[in-house]
Amino acid sequence: MSKIPNRGIPMALTEDNVLKIAVEQGVIENEFNWKLVRDRDGLTNQSKEVTWIEWNEDGTFKAKHNEPAIGLSLLMSPLNAHGYTWQCTSVTEIVEERLDDGYIKFKTENSTYELFKMHSKIK
Repeated sequence: MSKIPNRGIPMALTEDNVLKIAVEQGVIENEFNWKLVRDRDGLTNQSKEVTWIEWNEDGTFKAKHNEPAIGLSLLMSPLNAHGYTWQCTSVTEIVEERLDDGYIKFKTENSTYELFKMHSKIK
């Protein structure tokens, strides 16, 4: 018999087979306000929050912004100690922006994306 105490971690599966403990710890989000779609292959990422990151010339973090601009990178949540969902390379061109609709189409150093404001929830 082991002398190491066996303490289980209580968890449950949702209807969508997501471990509930992961959702509660913020590793996996269950609320989505943003959807990002990459044009070339339809790759889709969703997140609760987005932020735009500015970099120093040496590639280190400089500042974060709420609005997109050329030279900034999109970072999708969860924005916590566990990391982030998705990060785009720096924006090189804003093709279309409709602030009232929460829509932006932009090009980065290697892709074109569309970002949509939305709302849905895993039950």
